[in-house]
Order: sequence, then C-alpha cells, then structure tokens
Amino acid sequence: MAFNVGLSFVAAGVTLAVLAIGIYRGPRSVVQGIFALGMLLLSLEAALTGFVYQAGTLSEFLFRQRLLFIVASFVPAAWLLFSISFARANYAEQISKWKWVLLLAVAAPLSLVTFFNNEFISLVLAPENSQTFFIRTGWSGYLWHIFSSITSIFILMNLERTFRHSTGHIRWQTKFMFLGIGSIFGIRIFTDSQAVLFNGVDTGLYLVDLGALLIANVLIFRSLFRGKPLNVSIQLSHQFLYTSLTVLIVGAYFITLGVIAWISLNFEWLRSINLIIFLVFVTMIALATFLLSDRLRIKRKRFISRHLKRPLYDYQKIWEDFTQRTASVTKTEELCGIIVKMVSDTLEILSVSIWLVDEKEEQLSFGGSTVFTADQVEEMPFFKEGGKKMIRAMTNQKMPLDLKGREDDWVSDLAQTYKLETKESRIRYCVPLNAAGQLIGIMTLSEKVFYEALTFEESELIKTISDQAAAALLSLRLSERLRQTKEQEAFQTMSAFFMHDLKNLASKLSLVTQNLPLHMDNPEFRADALKTISQSVSKINKMNSRLSLLSQKIDLSLRETDIHDLITTAIADLKKYVKVPVSQNFDQNVPLLPIDPEQLHKVLENLLMNAYDATGNNGHISVATSFLNNWVEISVSDTGCGISKEFMEKNLFRPFQTTKKQGMGIGLYHCKTIVGTHGGKLNVESEEGKGTVFKILLPLGKNRE
Repeated sequence: MAFNVGLSFVAAGVTLAVLAIGIYRGPRSVVQGIFALGMLLLSLEAALTGFVYQAGTLSEFLFRQRLLFIVASFVPAAWLLFSISFARANYAEQISKWKWVLLLAVAAPLSLVTFFNNEFISLVLAPENSQTFFIRTGWSGYLWHIFSSITSIFILMNLERTFRHSTGHIRWQTKFMFLGIGSIFGIRIFTDSQAVLFNGVDTGLYLVDLGALLIANVLIFRSLFRGKPLNVSIQLSHQFLYTSLTVLIVGAYFITLGVIAWISLNFEWLRSINLIIFLVFVTMIALATFLLSDRLRIKRKRFISRHLKRPLYDYQKIWEDFTQRTASVTKTEELCGIIVKMVSDTLEILSVSIWLVDEKEEQLSFGGSTVFTADQVEEMPFFKEGGKKMIRAMTNQKMPLDLKGREDDWVSDLAQTYKLETKESRIRYCVPLNAAGQLIGIMTLSEKVFYEALTFEESELIKTISDQAAAALLSLRLSERLRQTKEQEAFQTMSAFFMHDLKNLASKLSLVTQNLPLHMDNPEFRADALKTISQSVSKINKMNSRLSLLSQKIDLSLRETDIHDLITTAIADLKKYVKVPVSQNFDQNVPLLPIDPEQLHKVLENLLMNAYDATGNNGHISVATSFLNNWVEISVSDTGCGISKEFMEKNLFRPFQTTKKQGMGIGLYHCKTIVGTHGGKLNVESEEGKGTVFKILLPLGKNRE
C-alpha cells in the first residue's frame, strides 16, 4: 500500500514539474494554456489516486473514489481539446468544428458521476491478502468508461493526423510530445476496456496508469527540451476522413487482449496480467520511438544501398511524387510548402525553407518552411536589408553553396536570423532556384540527421529538384502576372464602356444647351429638354450603381423584345437634336427577340450618333431590318465620308482607335462586345466618300452557342 501511495505522489509531482517547464518554454499562447490545464488535471488525478489508497474506511474510500472519478471526467475532454489545437495553425477553426463533441466529452461523463452517482458504484470487493480492490460498477459507471474509451480514441486519431502533416524540424521537435500524450491515452484505452469487459474497476490498474504517466512525462520532458513544440504551427488540409492507424491499432489491441486473457487462464506462470500488460506497453513505446527515428531511416537506406546494390534514392518515385503533388497547384505558398516538405522527407533534412526573390532581385519574401511560420518571418530583420547581399551572392551560383567556414557578412547575418535552439536546425546550405536566366528564389537547408555534409549524389539531386521547383515557381509567377494583366484589361475595358456612355450623354446634353438659346420660348422644346436632362441623370445614377458589378463578362438581362419598337425609340431620341432625316424600312416578319433592350439601345444609339457625325446636317441616315435563316439583321446606313479599308482591317473594332478628332475610340468596341455577348455579329461595309453600312446580326434562341 505504501508503494502505491508513493508512486501516486511521485507521478503527481513529476507531472507538475513538466507543467512548470512547459509554461516556462516559449511565449504564452492558447495551446500552451490548454497544455497546462491538461497537465494540471493529470497531476491532480494522480494525487487523488494516492488519497484513495490511504482511505481507512469504506465510506471514506467511496467518497475519495467518486471525487477521483469527477476529476477524471475532465481529463479526456481537456486533452481532446489539446489534440485538435496542438501544432495547428487553424486551431480556432478546428475548435469551432469540434465544439459540440468537446461539450459532450465533458458533459456526459460528468453527468454520469454527479447525477447518477447511486448507480455508478454498486459493490466493492476486497480480496484477502490483496492490496487492491475490485469496484463493481453500475450502468452509469459502465457508460462512463465507454465514453472515456471513445474520447481516448479520438485523442489518438487527432494526434496521429497532426503528426502525419508535420515534417522536418517540426516533426523532430514534436515527436516525443506525440509519443508521451499518445502513451497516456493508449494505456487508458486498455484500463477502460478492462472496466467495460469485466463490468468493474480493478484498483491495481491505477498503478498501470501511473507508470504510463511517469514514462509519458519523460517523453514530454524530452520534447520540451528539443525546442518549443507548443509554439509550432502546421497547416492541415480540410479533409477529416483519412486512413487512420489509430483504429487499426485499437482493433489489434482487442485481439491481443483476448490472446493474453487466454494465456493467463491456461498458464499458471503468468500470475500478474497487469504486470505483463504494462511490460507490453513499455515495449510498444520503445519500439515506436525507435521506428520514428530519423536516424533509423537513414541507416535503413544505407544498408539497402550498400548490401542490396540499390541507389540511395528512388529517383523515379521522387519525380512521380513531385509531378503528382505540384500538377494542380495554383498558389505560390502552397507550392513552396510542398517543395520544402518533399526535400525534407527525401533527404532527411530537418530545416528546409524557401525565400522568394522579387522581379527586381532586391527583396526576399517568405515562401514556405518546415521551421518557420509567416508570422515568425515578419520579425526577422535580415530580410529587410541583409537579403540584398544574399541575393547578390546567389545570383551567379549554380550548385548548392556550403556555408560552413564562410565568413561573408550575409552568412553571419543569416546565422543570426535563424535563432534556432538546436544543432539539427542550423543552416548549412543555400541553394539557388534559377529559371529562364533569373533568380526566382533561394532554398536554405540545415545539415542532415547525422550532421553530415551532402554527398555529390545528393548535391546533384538537390540541384535537379531546385531547377524543377524554380520552373514551377516561375510558371506560377507568369500565370499570376497574366491574371493581373487580364484583370487590368477588363477593368480598362469596362471603364472605357462607362466613359463612352458618359460621352453619349454629354453629347445629348450638349445638343440641348446648343439649341436652348434658339428654342427657349418653345414649351415643347423645354419639355423635351427637361425630359432629356432627367433621363441623363437617371442613366448616370444607374451607371454608378453598376460600377460595383464590373467584370470581364457583360451580364445580360434578357427578355422578349420587339426590335422595331427599340429602333423607333432610339431614332426618336436622336431626332430631338439632329435635323438629318432618318428613313426606316422594317421587315414585318421579324419575330420578338430574347435580348437585353438596355444594352442593345446603347448599340443603336452609338451607331446612329456615329452616322450623324459622319454625314452632318446634309446627309441621310437609314435603318432597315430583315429576317433570314433564323437571323435578324439590323442595318444602319449613312451617306457620310466613309472609312478607309486599312482602318477597317486593322483598327476599327479595337479600343482607343478612332478617326474622329474628339473621339475616344471605344464606341464600336463597346458595340461589338455587347452584340457578341448576345451571340451575334457586327459587320461593316464602307467606301471612302460614299458612306458606311453597319449590320447587326442577332440569332434566335436556338442559334445561340
């Protein structure tokens, strides 16, 4: 009994010590606070276990045992919260997604202990010559252990998912943290499953939990002194369902449990099953630590390369993985993250970072890293000034540059920038990322796992990877530049349309002001003038409201429209200010058309204004329609000066090309775009000195593409 009590308080004390170190290491953060809460609950649980063993009477034992169950109800929920936030850059989003599960994880066990405490413990057995008790649980106690087991499985699954996304230096820093926490809840799955299988709690299993806690503390302690694992950040994908070793291991565990139970029943030499389980647990932790070792992977590769005559690296697989991972990437940050992870995994290098060079080759910016986050990089002064020296040094470099022994100013500045606490993460190499004769970026590498220099084979591999990476980065840069150019062109196009509409309105208002002194006393003219001014203001307001909807594609509001009514309205608007005659010749077989009348009115208005500008007051304008082969043709003819053949072929429908002295050259471009959006065509026939004919061809619905 004294041993049990002593182990409980030792475990509590060691847990508090690890808690203190965890708080001391690194700046305060939400994740660090959650870690502190979890460790505090584990320490309190271990101490209460000792008080349970010290109970002198049955009533005192039951009181302390219930108190222990209450504290234990909070432990899985706290560590589930930690498992979904630890090392995750988007931990706030993850917590929000898991909020109802977290609430259930704490509310369900706590409710079973507090509200149904009479059904929690049904019987306590004390075998002779035994220091342990067997607590028979009721239905609420049975459900409590089921909830605890399920929560432990979720904890292990989340930890596994985070570990799978880690790489390089972050994986090296956090490996023992994952092992430590995983061992705590791995052994709890065993102890809780024992309670479920035998419908009761053997207090001797408390020693198994305490032993696992002590081992876990050692592993967590090791992780805390490998760096600052509570402050690392990994960006997880949004995928939740994934292949999980946790589920596989839990299934294998229950099979093993049955085998051990069978052995214990058939072989007398196996007297303490709990001791055997604990030894199996220790062996599994040791094996997992060994298998996760970076050095072991290096030794395995070397053994195969030396004794089985295989290359150290599977180049075909490397290029297949590179192509597959980067084929559909459209963002530079995502591509950099894939490249650094690939280099780190392939060459067993813990610290890999990419720094992008701007097009003027004067500034460095953060691309991706297995060590740093974007927020950490912002605090590095090196990349404000010292980066220029590094760029100049790497401009003509072709192969990875070994920094060992170099005394350049930028090398010492770089060493100061990488203020990392471990030897494994110190920068040893700079690799230029060259493409199309320009420096796209710089990749920095630490030494390999055994602090060894890169071999010639590895230098060539890094060079090839860097060339491919640079080409991919340049391709994304050019794609981004093209996208920006298209956006700028679209903005300029729509701005030109807007300016053109304003110009037409200004022309109308100009005609009103020109005729105002002559016809001021005419009531009909005043009414038309006020109507024109009112309509112009209304159109300006509409254009202002549509500015926020500017896009590369004109949005049409189609409705069945009588094209003849639309033409008549456009001519009537023009006749108020233009005295040139406009004749009409309409084909009565023209059907209703599904068009945007407001947009087509702009086209007709522009063509009529152009015809008037070409003819003046001495010419003639005619508008005709026809219907043939499911196409409606609208022709606008004038007897004006005409257009040269060269201008028609090269410049007519291009923006900012015009033959008018005060024209802007965007009207016909605007018209052609609107007609094209309707699925139609805008053609022109002209001869200098004889006039011009513009033909609008609009399809019926079934002819639209």
